[in-house]
Amino acid sequence: MRRSLVPGEQVIVTTRPQPRKLAGPAVAFVLAPAVAAFASAWVIRGGPARVAPALGRQWTPWLVGACVLAAAAVWLGYCLPRLLRWHGTRYTLTSQRMVARYGLLNRRDQQVNLASVRNLTVHESLLQRLVRSGNISLETGHQGMVTFRDVPEVARFRDFILDAIGELPEDSGAQPGATYYPAGAFPEDMREGGRDDR
Repeated sequence: MRRSLVPGEQVIVTTRPQPRKLAGPAVAFVLAPAVAAFASAWVIRGGPARVAPALGRQWTPWLVGACVLAAAAVWLGYCLPRLLRWHGTRYTLTSQRMVARYGLLNRRDQQVNLASVRNLTVHESLLQRLVRSGNISLETGHQGMVTFRDVPEVARFRDFILDAIGELPEDSGAQPGATYYPAGAFPEDMREGGRDDR
C-alpha cells in the first residue's frame, strides 16, 4: 500500500474510535423493521378500521407502505449517518506525529507533531473504562490542547505515543509551532489496527 509518509517516518498503529456509540444505531437497526412488521400485520388484520372506521381496506396498502417508509427513514436518517461518521474517523500514530482523519466526503485532518507534545493526559468516563476506551489529550506549545476521543485500548495507545516520543532524535531541533510535513503528507489507507515496520 502506498502511504504519504515523509522519509524515515513509520506507521505505528491505525485504529478507529471505540464503536460503543454504535450501540444505539444497532438497536434501532433491529427494532425499526420489527416494529414496522408488527404495525403492518396490525394494519392487514384490520386494526385501523376498528380504531377509525373511515380507514377501510382501501387504506391498507398506504398504511403498510407508511410503516415500511418509517423503518427506512430510521435506517437512512439515524443508523447510516452514525455508521458512516464512525467509519470515516481514523486515528493514526506514526513515529513522528499523531494524525486524526474525520469524514468520508467532507474530510477534515488534524495532526500533532510528537516533538511539540509537552503533556499527555488520558480521560476515561465510567462507561469508557468498562469498554477500555478513553480520550487522549495532547498539550502542545502552539496548539493548546488537542483531544482524540474514544480511542480504543487507551492505555496501550498511550504507551505507544510515549514510546514514539521517547524514540524521537534529541537533536531534531524541534520547536513548538514548527511544521515539518509538506501539504498532503498524511498517512492514507492504513491497515486498521496494524503495525507497519517497513
